Amino acid sequence: MTQLNGQVALVTGGARGIGRGIALALAKAGVDVAIADLERISGGAQQYSTDTIGGFTEAQKTVAEIIALGRRAVAIQADVRQKADAARMVAETVNGLGALHILVCNAGVVSVAPIESMDEDTWDLTFDVNAKGVFLSCQAAIPALKTHGKGCIINIASIAGKNGAAGLAHYCASKFAVVGFTNSLAKELAVTNIRVNAICPGILRTQMWEYLAETLKKPSESKEDAWQRYIKGMIPLGRPQTPDDIGQLAVYLASAENVTGQAINVDGGVELH
Repeated sequence: MTQLNGQVALVTGGARGIGRGIALALAKAGVDVAIADLERISGGAQQYSTDTIGGFTEAQKTVAEIIALGRRAVAIQADVRQKADAARMVAETVNGLGALHILVCNAGVVSVAPIESMDEDTWDLTFDVNAKGVFLSCQAAIPALKTHGKGCIINIASIAGKNGAAGLAHYCASKFAVVGFTNSLAKELAVTNIRVNAICPGILRTQMWEYLAETLKKPSESKEDAWQRYIKGMIPLGRPQTPDDIGQLAVYLASAENVTGQAINVDGGVELH
């Protein structure tokens, strides 16, 4: 992937999990990386079970890993729900690393709640981060991407953006929105040679899973038992996905000059559309 050498990427929610996997994969492919994350987030619709999530602290650790690989990297504390923060994180990327060629919108939250009893704050926070955050990040990045005559946007959706799930209607709806937004933006930006694609991860044992397991496991199950049940019962290939798997596809999409408007699953065969 030598054509990525010297390019610059901005990864939102890049401190840990899928975002970290993407950031490291891009760095190994020769990309300098800015990681935007948030130290704290309020509200119940988030996977860390506490208002203190340490996102920016973890981002700094991931930056150190990227620098150890011989690439440049910066950490940026930004809230993708805020238009001013979105503009600032793009500006800090360009100022700190000299350009922006690749935007990865990965920041996301999840919670489990049935529609009948869900409060508005849970719905609003889920959409503010998962959908509005993608919109604001893309909107802020487009002018910087246009300066090169081409560019790449990768939005992280989910297989939950392909098929609904009980208790996750708000999360699924937000990820369906990301898929639709991605396809529409790809058509809108095609004339500028900016490609826009989505990745739909399957089942990964990230912090999101650790949160979901507390709610979804059976009364007599441990987290490990619940994990094995999900893997064996849902994934045809019989093995979980990893952040590195998602990173591999991100590197491909960053270099695939004729691929745009797609929402590609990395899920071991769970969803076939």
